Amino acid sequence: MTARMIRFDEKYAHLIDELEKCGCIEIAKDEKLELDPYFYERKASLDKTLKAVEDGSMKLYDEEEWEIEMKNLDIKLESMYGNQKN
Repeated sequence: MTARMIRFDEKYAHLIDELEKCGCIEIAKDEKLELDPYFYERKASLDKTLKAVEDGSMKLYDEEEWEIEMKNLDIKLESMYGNQKN
């Protein structure tokens, strides 16, 4: 069997129940998903980010660099959108 996580609309629960009864699927309990339904999505995203930092394709800023970048972003956004009237 292939392990996959699926989400389905509650109106299809009876179909999932039938598939489980006939042995076509097996429903496994996963405490991580019960406590946090997005655990694996966030873990995959974090793993991807960590890999990008490690291989150098994403820069990891130190605190000083981050402060400078955020200040520059704030200035840029203020100049682009700060004078707009509602």
